[in-house]
Amino acid sequence: MTSHEDENSPQAWPKTAAPTSSLRLLTWHSPSGNRCYLSTDDEANTTLARLADDIENVQTDTAEQVLDASNAVLEDPHADAHSLRFALRRAREALVDVLLVAESRGGRLPILRDDEESQDPEEEGPKLPPESF
Repeated sequence: MTSHEDENSPQAWPKTAAPTSSLRLLTWHSPSGNRCYLSTDDEANTTLARLADDIENVQTDTAEQVLDASNAVLEDPHADAHSLRFALRRAREALVDVLLVAESRGGRLPILRDDEESQDPEEEGPKLPPESF
């Protein structure tokens, strides 16, 4: 394992939360390895927000391609150890990126307070007693 891989490991990332909920976690790190956040008044309509969206899309598209390529290597009965390690490294990199994308997107989801009613139409239907199951 190289030192570059070590510092990009999810275990090596600082696990500090964003100082405020209005900050958007970006899916890259600073040169010193710290998480990067975006703070704007109109987050969805800024050049940096659109760039971050584009990068997230590239990361998820790349992960799909890596998954397909990894499957091809795994299904090849003649694949050697070098090929398997290479596929695993690329799959790991893609997984790290996709986990960051998921965390970033999850942090931007609206949070329902306990006193807010759900807008889920399935929850508005009749309720069955527990003994029905």
